[in-house]
Amino acid sequence: MTVVERREVALADLLDRLLAGGVVITGDITLRIADVDLVRIDLNALISSVNEQVPSPWGELL
Repeated sequence: MTVVERREVALADLLDRLLAGGVVITGDITLRIADVDLVRIDLNALISSVNEQVPSPWGELL
């Protein structure tokens, strides 16, 4: 194995890389009994860092 193949990434570095580019999380959960939907939860989340180069989309609202 070469050094590049064995390179380990620290959790902080991984989070920094993910937040720099942004992460989108989506999912659906449905609780049903006897083919009757009782509860439905839809999750849509965007997680990203905000700095001078990438301003907050809510900056004008605050």
